[in-house]
Amino acid sequence: MPREKILFAGGGTTKRWKVLLALRILALIATLAAAIVMGLNKETKTLVVATIGTVPIKATLTAKFQDTPAFVFFVIANAMVSFHNLLMIGLHIFSRKLECKGFRLLSVAILDMLNAALVSAAANGAVFIAELGQNGNKHAKWNKVCDRFSIYCDHGRGALIAAFSGVILMLLVSAVSISRLSIYSKKSSTSTAAAVASP
Repeated sequence: MPREKILFAGGGTTKRWKVLLALRILALIATLAAAIVMGLNKETKTLVVATIGTVPIKATLTAKFQDTPAFVFFVIANAMVSFHNLLMIGLHIFSRKLECKGFRLLSVAILDMLNAALVSAAANGAVFIAELGQNGNKHAKWNKVCDRFSIYCDHGRGALIAAFSGVILMLLVSAVSISRLSIYSKKSSTSTAAAVASP
């Protein structure tokens, strides 16, 4: 039997197994980097907040991700997706020679889609807040903060780039998972039809 046709618990042929494993590793790296960079994002500065006569009044202010619920959700969501991919990678590596089951493939495909949606929602929510921090809102009279906390905003941009890379990779992972499920369903239908047709 050709090597490409050997089935594994990861689902599908050796080639498809390797592609899915590589995508999961890249998605793990991207989402984990996004969670770590945003989670460690913090900058403290002493700024002039008022002036009394000619005397400037200074205050020490700290910008950190915990101050914004969208960024907190961003860190938690990326950490959860990273954990999901870590579990799936372990499953792929340590149980690759187990028999592939339909319910298992369906469960993995559903979890992949849910995690893709989760990291996408977190990234888009964080982008909205990041845009507000970059440009402010003149109508609501909200001042921008990136002109004062440039390092904090630069780190935030890096985390967002990593997160959107994770979104793209998770969409690809979901597509491969669905294709595996589709192939398995066709093979099951063919096997069932052959069994019914045989005397």
